[in-house]
Amino acid sequence: MDAALSDVVVVDLSRVFAGPFCTMMLGDMGATVIKVEQPGKGDDTRSYGPPYIAGEAAYYLGLNRNKYSITLDFSKPEDKEQLLALLKTATVLVENFRPGTLDRQGLGYEDLRALNPGLIYCSISGYGKDGPYASRPGYDFVAQAESGLMAVTGEVEGEPQRLGTPIADISAGMYATISILAALHVRDQTGKGQYIDISLVESAISLLGNVSANHLISGEEAKRYGNAHPNIVPYQAFQTRNGYVVVAAGNDRLYQSLCRLLGREELATDPRFATNPLRVQHRAELIPILQDLFRQRDTDDWLAAMRAAGIPCGSINSVSQVFRDPQVQFRHFVWEAQHPTAGTIKLSGSPIRLSETPTRLYKAPPLLGEDNEKILGEKSSDQL
Repeated sequence: MDAALSDVVVVDLSRVFAGPFCTMMLGDMGATVIKVEQPGKGDDTRSYGPPYIAGEAAYYLGLNRNKYSITLDFSKPEDKEQLLALLKTATVLVENFRPGTLDRQGLGYEDLRALNPGLIYCSISGYGKDGPYASRPGYDFVAQAESGLMAVTGEVEGEPQRLGTPIADISAGMYATISILAALHVRDQTGKGQYIDISLVESAISLLGNVSANHLISGEEAKRYGNAHPNIVPYQAFQTRNGYVVVAAGNDRLYQSLCRLLGREELATDPRFATNPLRVQHRAELIPILQDLFRQRDTDDWLAAMRAAGIPCGSINSVSQVFRDPQVQFRHFVWEAQHPTAGTIKLSGSPIRLSETPTRLYKAPPLLGEDNEKILGEKSSDQL
């Protein structure tokens, strides 16, 4: 057994981000993932560019490694029969149609459970399968707005901001993966599958974390703190002479070390700042003092000094700097795939590290319908 999910077959009816992100993770862990796409068009992300390479969008390539692509229009009886034949023996189905869409086509959970009692059926939607918003379309941007994430992201006096990545989609994909792994564990013991209902908005709300806890316990409205932390001070970015550093003084001992390093030990015993609750209360007085001190030296000088003192800190890297970083390179986080038309392409790797059944790249992101003949026994018109 060289892969954790080598006995799992996933039929992937999802498209765009959350579902494909989930099935890519399952594929990275060794599952056989069969991506079912619309003939002639395929996943919407195939056209999400530029950039492109050999006609393939980078957006699509980044979400669809370790999968087979087949094309079926399951509104047609013959194509639906081929899909049902796959689902009869599949382990997992992942879909992100609006709730009720597949039920109307005879492909809902109750229909398929009768065909395959062991099937794990995972639905990802904007708001979940029921409730007053169930029929609304699900989009990451909308989920970030409605979940409260945008309200607490951005500068204190600035506009609400979305995160720079589709975090609602990403979190929904991760929760779908976690749920599928849990359902596989139950299936191993009972032989029975189950239905999984994942919502983009609920996934995003869960990411509020301590922010939601603060509100639910205190009843107070959450605020924006820019790069600062609502409950810990100092825990934010500071401008240096030539850039920025981020500092995470997560307890009183680290704060005292920082004060020594800054040459202002009296700030550690100042009655306004001696404990974290006091620093949170008096952040408006403390932060300008610290900011003036950080402006006196260059970023690299501060980073070297703070790391030597054991103070958690870091630079604000660009994306290109991330992939040049020695730690990232040492951990081989960039994977290379041999694509059938683009040649060697680079993809961001998997953060899942299993010692006995490691994740790895088995198959480059497929061309549309590339595997029709292998899976369905027929050539794809998309590849003719």
